[in-house]
Amino acid sequence: MSQVLIVEDDDNNVFVMRTRLRRMGHEVTVARNGEEGVAQARALKPDLVLMDLSLPVLDGWEATRLLKSAPETAAIPIIVLSAHAMPGVKERALEVGADEFETKPVRMAELTRKIEMALAGTGAVSTR
Repeated sequence: MSQVLIVEDDDNNVFVMRTRLRRMGHEVTVARNGEEGVAQARALKPDLVLMDLSLPVLDGWEATRLLKSAPETAAIPIIVLSAHAMPGVKERALEVGADEFETKPVRMAELTRKIEMALAGTGAVSTR
């Protein structure tokens, strides 16, 4: 069983992702803002982080950058989730350290595939 940290402030998104991940057999922890997400990632060392970009207190951009720049959390795969589908958003997310990117509304089949790849250590940066 893998430990997945969801950093998301929208209750509906948390419910859908937590339910799906638990059905897949994962242990799930939720952080409601970027600052809490960074603290929990440092404390728990999860196997994977699902990171929203538009978060209160500390946004997902900075939270991702902080996690990827710290030796103790740099190896944790981060899949960024964003409703921002504008040109350049994915590229910027990858620049701050995200390992993968998925737009919202999340297509669960695609997100599940990316989660499985990341947890297997075969996750490659998406080309779409």
